This record gives sequence, C-alpha cells and structure tokens, in this order.
Amino acid sequence: MRLKYIFPVFITILVIILFHFTQLYFIKLYPVVANLTTFLVFLISSFSKETVIQKFAKKLEGGNLDDFTRIYTRKLTYIWCVITFLNLAISIITVFLPEKWWALYNGCISYFAIGTVFVVEYIIRIVLRKKYKK
Repeated sequence: MRLKYIFPVFITILVIILFHFTQLYFIKLYPVVANLTTFLVFLISSFSKETVIQKFAKKLEGGNLDDFTRIYTRKLTYIWCVITFLNLAISIITVFLPEKWWALYNGCISYFAIGTVFVVEYIIRIVLRKKYKK
C-alpha cells in the first residue's frame, strides 16, 4: 500500500487518540480544517474550466463528457459547495459547544448527512440520466 493512502488514516487515528487522552482542545479544530479544505476544493474548482466532479466523471466515463453530464456535474459542484459550507459552519459552531455535542455532530451527524446527500444525489442522477440521455 502506498503511504499517501495510509497517511490520512494515520492522522485521523492520531487526532482521535490525542483528543481522547489529552486536554488539547485545539484538536476540536480538526473537523473545521477538514471541512474548510473540502469546501475550498469544490469552490476553487467551480471557477475552473473543469470542476473536480467533472474530472472524476471524465475518468469514469472514459474520457469525454456529453453536454448533459458536463452541465449536471457543474451544477452538482455548486450544490456540494453549499453543502460543504454548511458543514463547515456547523463544525465551527460545535467547537464552542461541550465535547459531547462536538463529538455527536462531527463524529456522527455530519457523516450521516453527507452520506444521505450522496444517496439522494445518486438516485437523482439515475432518474435524470434515464430521462435526458438517449
């Protein structure tokens, strides 16, 4: 396995251990930094000729995107900008709340919310593909 795949997992485990066994409250900023990074990736790519989602779709589709997919993925990038911004804002708020609220949101609710968005988007994509693609 490559180090670049293991490194994020290692950092996450390290943060969990530090937060659990120490009183280092700056560790509560870890989700803020992660959410800010994700938000910036989507936001910055929305100003590019090809968004990050379009790049993934291009690889999955085998090279070229049709007009429907290009427009859909651009709009999807805007939606993910809003979603990741909301997640970022809530994670900032939880820094100032008690640890159990911080842990509940950043360790459970945010993952459930993101997973729900993925599932809903996937269903919408299937329906729209059947409707608009020939």
